Amino acid sequence: MTVGELVLETLSTGIITEDEVTWLTDHLQTFSRPEEAAAIRLGRLMDEGQVNLGCRVSKRWLHHREVLVDWIEPLGSHR
Repeated sequence: MTVGELVLETLSTGIITEDEVTWLTDHLQTFSRPEEAAAIRLGRLMDEGQVNLGCRVSKRWLHHREVLVDWIEPLGSHR
């Protein structure tokens, strides 16, 4: 995993996982200045509520009928 990959995934989903936050904090001392700035920006986005701590559902699961009926449809078809 790289900081760039993590930033792109987090910004595209709005979610950062606990493992990813742990990875960021464990490797913070090895980051270059731009990587460190990106990690700090992610922290600020979390503080602002634009990025949330959570988990991502695999795209494979989104095609599963039970997930569609039980999880997605109750949210409304336009979500």
